[in-house]
Amino acid sequence: MDKDNQFIGHILALFTSFIWGTTFISTKILLKQFHPVEILFLRFLLAIVVLWLICPKEKLKTTKKQEIIFAFAGLSGICLYYLLENTALIYTLAANVGVIGCISPLFTAVIVSIFYKDREKISPNFFVGFVLSIVGISFIMFNGMSIHLNPIGDALAIIAALTWSVYSILIKKLTNYGFSIIYITKKTFLYGILFMIPFLIFSDCHIGITRFLSPVNAANLLFLGCCASAICFASWSKAIKILGAIKSSAYIYLIPFITIVAATLILKEPVSVFLIAGTVLTLSGLIISETDKKSGTLNIK
Repeated sequence: MDKDNQFIGHILALFTSFIWGTTFISTKILLKQFHPVEILFLRFLLAIVVLWLICPKEKLKTTKKQEIIFAFAGLSGICLYYLLENTALIYTLAANVGVIGCISPLFTAVIVSIFYKDREKISPNFFVGFVLSIVGISFIMFNGMSIHLNPIGDALAIIAALTWSVYSILIKKLTNYGFSIIYITKKTFLYGILFMIPFLIFSDCHIGITRFLSPVNAANLLFLGCCASAICFASWSKAIKILGAIKSSAYIYLIPFITIVAATLILKEPVSVFLIAGTVLTLSGLIISETDKKSGTLNIK
């Protein structure tokens, strides 16, 4: 692949990670007046409207197998991931969720090694890095207990990271079929919204028009729907297509630093020794796990 394409892929991954690092802040602010699944539904409903306006006529035939992959991508990366993440933010700090979410590349590597054994082997460094990252996450979770937060939030963030890994691999598979990035994004959003409906029906959401009149709420919903979802999911899918799922996922390492800085400046969240130590250990483990990979590109057919 030419260097220009590689450069574009890295820029897209960097841009996406920066925006996603701040989404925890917007969601935390909206949780004061909105239910987690309500934020999720509104965010992606707005996103799919934007994408449909950008590209309204694209209709492609898909096989049954491809349709199933689209459905699972929508379930894992849109519905479950964000529902788990939004719920986690109720119980724990935005900084905690940001740091824990960056272990997704580890899960991606494990899944690839299990289901695609002839594609990419896990190196010894991976296991060393994995242990360091788990120790780091433990520090973060103990920090939560020490300041009387519920560790359930941290556990939900870990499960969310796992579902995101599944989504990344499915997206790589869909791009190999030749579908456009906009088409993949729209279709996964549509399935994600469909899977959200049962959660929305059985949640305690209520109609409150005055909430939408608040400039803060409106601005954060627009940011999450238009920028962080419609634009960033397309840019992330393009980055995965160019760089591969594992190499693109490495940019997730930047998200904790962005989240911690934003949470400290905007939400005034405390930065403790446990959080700093846990962040350093987690990211060190992730970097070590990647050190002797010759290529981060997956070849999933």
